[in-house]
Amino acid sequence: MVLNLTLEYILALIAGILILIQPKLLNWVVAIYLIVVGVAGILNLGANT
Repeated sequence: MVLNLTLEYILALIAGILILIQPKLLNWVVAIYLIVVGVAGILNLGANT
């Protein structure tokens, strides 16, 4: 759980920096972020039971 929270914070930080540098990347950054967070959530769902 600590690893996933850290991963989310790091991804959010990288996404914010990329959007500031290149605003046209917004769609890609958001899509990749949501996919990674979704996969991490699914994998943790099975581990918590």
